Amino acid sequence: MKQQDWGTADGKNVFLYTLESKSGIVCKLTNWGATITELHVPDKDGKLEDIVLGYESLARWLDSDGKGNPNPAYMGCTVGRVCNRIDKGKFELDGKKHQLATNNDPNHLHGGNIGWDKQVWKSEPIENAAGAGVKFTLTSADGDENYPGEVKASATYFLTNDGDLTAEYSATSDQNTPVNMTNHSYFNLKGQGEGTILDHKLKLESDRQTTFDETGIPTGKIDSVKGTPLDFTTPRAIGERITVLTGDPGGYDHNFVLRDEKVSEPQLAATLYDPESGRELKIYTTEVGIQFYSGNYLDGGLTGKDGKVYHKHYGLCLEPQFHPDSVNQSHFPDSVLSPGQTYNHKCIYKFDAR
Repeated sequence: MKQQDWGTADGKNVFLYTLESKSGIVCKLTNWGATITELHVPDKDGKLEDIVLGYESLARWLDSDGKGNPNPAYMGCTVGRVCNRIDKGKFELDGKKHQLATNNDPNHLHGGNIGWDKQVWKSEPIENAAGAGVKFTLTSADGDENYPGEVKASATYFLTNDGDLTAEYSATSDQNTPVNMTNHSYFNLKGQGEGTILDHKLKLESDRQTTFDETGIPTGKIDSVKGTPLDFTTPRAIGERITVLTGDPGGYDHNFVLRDEKVSEPQLAATLYDPESGRELKIYTTEVGIQFYSGNYLDGGLTGKDGKVYHKHYGLCLEPQFHPDSVNQSHFPDSVLSPGQTYNHKCIYKFDAR
């Protein structure tokens, strides 16, 4: 493991960590947003490519579009206190109404204007016989982005000797508050900036989805994917049916139901395969749902590593999570964390080439 000074943000020191597995996989992480900045994985011929979108310097993470906006596409970051959308930024807990920022008009998205993805976390390197990683910790004050309760959160990313990348999230709170943490990495198994992901083949371990309204909020219905463009129960090319999903910007941005309640050990949720490079990614999670987002809002306005311009569908996200807006949907699995409880979510990313 290598740790280097990467600059400062909000007057706090920011570090870049480099992890390398015995199998040759390289993962780079920073404590700004507890973010995965690079992930180099071999193809079927053993050639390494960086398969996640992002930026090569802290300055570019802090001003990603030349307009002063830090990481507006949420590349690689740990999202919290609540990932995904909350209807109109409103929820009620213990008889008290809470109004959050509507930073994705008309809804609240990914924790608000300054979510956990835009904060400097404390970091603690981990090295042991199984591999190496970094434990990131953050204390989110009562009232942070108008959420109730002080939350103490951690996100631990660990690269095993065999090349599995694990992500473990935990949180405690002194008041009832919703917590829903995930990682928002954009994957392109051909290599970052190397064209679209439309020829990638995706299989999801889900036959149901949370139907949503025109603003991306679940209606409360859980519907079968059978016979729809959302059916990935067998491997399908992402571009095969994507044009059917019209609108602005169109494409996939859907939450798929994996199971009715969380499990203690990660189970397979998604298999992504790139026929060109032969790279394969399998994602395992303990969560109840997974968001598949096909990079619809990427529009060429962001220039990433190696000067690569990120156009529409140049990366995709697979985000294990509680269902969107679950704090307002009483029949969804409960995302409210109470005092004395511990929120836990574990995810494993496994890589192969064939």
